[in-house]
Amino acid sequence: MPQMAPLNWLTLLFFFIMIFIILNSFNYYTFTYQKKMGFLDQKASTKINWKCL
Repeated sequence: MPQMAPLNWLTLLFFFIMIFIILNSFNYYTFTYQKKMGFLDQKASTKINWKCL
């Protein structure tokens, strides 16, 4: 029935918007940055040989 077509389009629009929001929120909360070593961390982790001093 042609009279029901706008309801179908609204239902599909709502469905795709909800999927878009859900997938974006999953992507946002599951993405993690890898920690970079700072200058002080690199300096503390290097071993100093006492013979070189």
